[in-house]
Amino acid sequence: MRTTDPNTEPTGTEPTTTAARTGRAEPTRRVLVCGAVVAAAGVGLVACGSDDGDSKDKTPGGAGGDKTLGPVADVPVGGGKVYDDAKVVVTQPTAGDFKAFSAVCTHQQCLVGSVAAGKINCPCHGSSFDASTGAVLGGPAPRPLAAKQIAVTNGQVVLKPA
Repeated sequence: MRTTDPNTEPTGTEPTTTAARTGRAEPTRRVLVCGAVVAAAGVGLVACGSDDGDSKDKTPGGAGGDKTLGPVADVPVGGGKVYDDAKVVVTQPTAGDFKAFSAVCTHQQCLVGSVAAGKINCPCHGSSFDASTGAVLGGPAPRPLAAKQIAVTNGQVVLKPA
């Protein structure tokens, strides 16, 4: 047999919820879980932000948003190199003359795949572009490749911010 304490057990005539007894509602588990999720999302967003508010490249030698792509030796005369991560293709039509273009084909946004015989070639649908100007030479591409600003500094190809 169980004994009851009239101070802790409801008798049937007294309010049975904290809200009814105190006049204020306690949070439910659902409210607490939702609050925790919102707080965690806020922490996640803060963690994704930059600590100093800038998005400058932290590559050694990079300044003002410059991005070092690689050594000039990687870009052959009469050819070029596609830098997939930066989505840039750098060409060297003649010795010491470096050009850079977006590596995103203007047809269906595939990355171009190679540079050979003065042409930048897209493997997706056969578009080709002039390695000196980015102009469309053939294929379904409707527009030339956008030019990018680069510099050669200390033997490195450096992409300048747009």
